[in-house]
Amino acid sequence: MNILGISAGFHDAAATVLHNGNILFAGHAERYSKQKNDANIHADLLKDALVHGVDHVAYYERPWLKQLRQWYAGQGIEWNKVTLNQVLQQQVPEAMLYLPTTSTHNHHACHAAAGFQTSPYDRATVVVIDAVGEFDTITIWSAEYDKNSHATYRKLWSQHYPHSIGLFYSAATSSVGLRPLDEEYILMGMAAYGNATAAVGMQKLVKDSDRIEFCDNLHTGIDSKYLQDLEEFDIAAGAQSIAEQLINSVMRRARDFKFSTNLVYMGGVALNCSANRNLGKFFDNIWIMPCPSDAGSSLGSAALAWKKRITWTNAYLGHDIAGPYPVADLLHALHSHGIVGVASGRAEFGPRALGNRSLLADPRSPDIKERVNDIKRRQQFRPFAPVILEEHVDMYFDMPRGFHNSRYMQTVARSRHPHIFPAIVHRDGTSRVQTVPSDGSGIRQLLEAWYKATGCPMLLNTSLNIRGEPMVNDRADADRFEQLYGVKVCS
Repeated sequence: MNILGISAGFHDAAATVLHNGNILFAGHAERYSKQKNDANIHADLLKDALVHGVDHVAYYERPWLKQLRQWYAGQGIEWNKVTLNQVLQQQVPEAMLYLPTTSTHNHHACHAAAGFQTSPYDRATVVVIDAVGEFDTITIWSAEYDKNSHATYRKLWSQHYPHSIGLFYSAATSSVGLRPLDEEYILMGMAAYGNATAAVGMQKLVKDSDRIEFCDNLHTGIDSKYLQDLEEFDIAAGAQSIAEQLINSVMRRARDFKFSTNLVYMGGVALNCSANRNLGKFFDNIWIMPCPSDAGSSLGSAALAWKKRITWTNAYLGHDIAGPYPVADLLHALHSHGIVGVASGRAEFGPRALGNRSLLADPRSPDIKERVNDIKRRQQFRPFAPVILEEHVDMYFDMPRGFHNSRYMQTVARSRHPHIFPAIVHRDGTSRVQTVPSDGSGIRQLLEAWYKATGCPMLLNTSLNIRGEPMVNDRADADRFEQLYGVKVCS
């Protein structure tokens, strides 16, 4: 059976096709529409998905319950989005021509399923932290497979709207002039330049750090009385510090249920890799699916409809630019110019480039960070990530407890040699590490060739886009990037 999982209508729409536990396709609408954070399914995304055929459509939340929460929040009810049929007719009319069976699933349950059913674990504690689903903002679950190999979930604890770590962090993002539900990752990068103790007034927002309760409804933003005329970098540092305290409180509660020492962590807040370095204090083994936010719940809804374990190999699940990975061309460009783009193979599922839609550079050069930030039209304080041969990671980075690897840039680690690799070390001495195993992938082949030629087992890796635009998706996008920004893009 082919199951089409859909997340759409709010932000970062996505579609996944699952066939008997195998992921045939997973992609983001924004990569097709060229509109960052696009909320709506794009016709070309659907075309890539429906080439496989669809027997069942699974949706990532319960529309009527979401409308009830919006009414409760004073946002009113969108009467044309109360039923799944209404939503599907707006988002995927072509799919309705097939008259497949349909199902709706709880928002946080979809996050949990996307994580647990792709994880290597038979039994795990699952934590979901995001802005808001229908009403849940934080959930803790027990997850295991029953005698029929069906994934079973039991909710152990939850917090509800409007008390939300995700909404708090988005409100802080907005308070420094960044786009909420989009540029939270920039706020995370800013935090290293600020003074969290200067933002002591922000702590007064937290009413109860154990139950994760806030004094105000932060869906409407942070009142200026809590900010005390703070500098933007101090707001960022304060927000990051508070978020980490609250996430740690959730993880402590989850650990104390004593269900499993395996952690599956999902929801948009799971993308905060600076906070993730603390997870090993609470759990022995950690799995964060590379697309833990709402887009990943397109996979989660399909997973719940399928019920069983999903075969997980890698995150290269999107649009395919056919052909061999251009190792020789990339190596030549790196030696000649220090910076090169690559658009080859299937696009990454998730917000982070992992070598198939990447801008790559020599991390040893002192001017590379400035040059790459100029190309991407980004603020100069913004950090870049290293991608490294996995067997070398412990020689160059002090990996946090619980992370035996970081194949999807899930955590930061302290650099052991920051003076040698200035392009990939942040102000606080950490790097958002991507490790690459011996998997035969294109980026693995390139790293092996680069290491053989230079003795350096890593490259700088950032997404092939400029600020405010989605990642390159197809060959036409790659040609446009090359022409506009003067960087060779190899395919």
